[in-house]
Amino acid sequence: MRFHADLHVHSKYSRACSKDSDLEHLTWWTRRKGISLVGTGDFTHPAWFAHLRENLVPAEPGLFRLRPEFDRDVAERLPPVLGAADVRFMLSVEISTIYKRGGRTRRIHHLVHMPDFEAAAEFDRRLDRIGNIRSDGRPILGLDSRDLLEITLECSPDAYLVPAHVWTPWFAVFGSKSGFDAIEDCYLDLAGHVFALETGLSSDPAMNWRISALDKYRMVSHSDAHSPPMLGRETTLFDTDLDYYAVRRALETGDGYAGTVEFFPEEGKYHVDGHRKCGVRMDPAETRRHGGRCPVCGKPLTVGVLSRVEDLADRPEGHRPDGVPDFLSFVPLPEIMGEILGVGPKTKKVSREVDRLTAALGPELGILGQVPVDDVALQSPLLAEAVARLRRGEVIREAGYDGEYGVIRLFEPGELERRARTVAARRKAEPAEDVQPRLF
Repeated sequence: MRFHADLHVHSKYSRACSKDSDLEHLTWWTRRKGISLVGTGDFTHPAWFAHLRENLVPAEPGLFRLRPEFDRDVAERLPPVLGAADVRFMLSVEISTIYKRGGRTRRIHHLVHMPDFEAAAEFDRRLDRIGNIRSDGRPILGLDSRDLLEITLECSPDAYLVPAHVWTPWFAVFGSKSGFDAIEDCYLDLAGHVFALETGLSSDPAMNWRISALDKYRMVSHSDAHSPPMLGRETTLFDTDLDYYAVRRALETGDGYAGTVEFFPEEGKYHVDGHRKCGVRMDPAETRRHGGRCPVCGKPLTVGVLSRVEDLADRPEGHRPDGVPDFLSFVPLPEIMGEILGVGPKTKKVSREVDRLTAALGPELGILGQVPVDDVALQSPLLAEAVARLRRGEVIREAGYDGEYGVIRLFEPGELERRARTVAARRKAEPAEDVQPRLF
């Protein structure tokens, strides 16, 4: 079975997250996006843990589903083409560790996955003795990364830990501000128990392929969604049975791991270097020429993912290790429709159009990746053109930096206006009953 998994999400109990990040909304949006397996997020938070135990029931080994009465209600609020899909949950949490090592303060984020509530409860009990897990769904603990991994492994032999968004400058294992140069430096004698790394929004597998030391890890991608509509902006593809142990085995061995769906890394908010306050954005070579300092104010630049990869790379750009699976780079469907309609991706106008498209064509990820372009054209010629360009990688990129998201566009400036004028002129020149094109 080939399916999308998004295993890095947050609940309404995490700071700066939507109040709609509950099980019902997560299930609704998971179906809408075309995801089969989603993380619960935040299982260390006592209120969310209690809610999960009450409202999830066992499904396949190590996975859960929403209670049938609630699941039916969610399905009935979707078109049949979306509502019939199965949704499974995996127990997951993101942990932030802040500690001193090697004379530096380290700030590292980790994803932890558990196969059952008993192991998750023991994990929560152990962490509750160390720090505050009650005020935030993503707890911040004064705990060494190596020790967090040890606790994870002691709670269940089937639990596993994945370093989160590994290149993010401020909070990641390879981050320029507080990370390490190698997985072994971070997790020490337990590093052999790490077998997967999360690329994060600002990098993709091709960037990671430049570092030979990472060849032994599977690259996973997830949304890090702080609200349900953000689900699926990145996913990991599996071709396995839909169960916890099959997913874990695929990540550990590569058998059944089918690649990832990625942001274009330029859209991530830490792709290149810069200083947002001064509006300064630089590529790695420019940063080196300026000694790593902002040419406007003289303060240190935030060194982004591209520069950090350059620092650690021992291979040229474009190198691809043998046997690694492909990855896909997508732009979320609401962003594409926002560009076509000339409005923001979160507007009601875009929402109504995406509702119509998914009811006709199926889930968003399918529209972007699998639905024939000719079928998309029957619903929206401009979207069909955008999807064709997207699948060919023909996008216009404006890279993100220092916490500012980048922009990916499918159409050149003025192109949509010219197309609209052409359609209007054709309508004027031909009988109205013969020409009824859809603009969108």
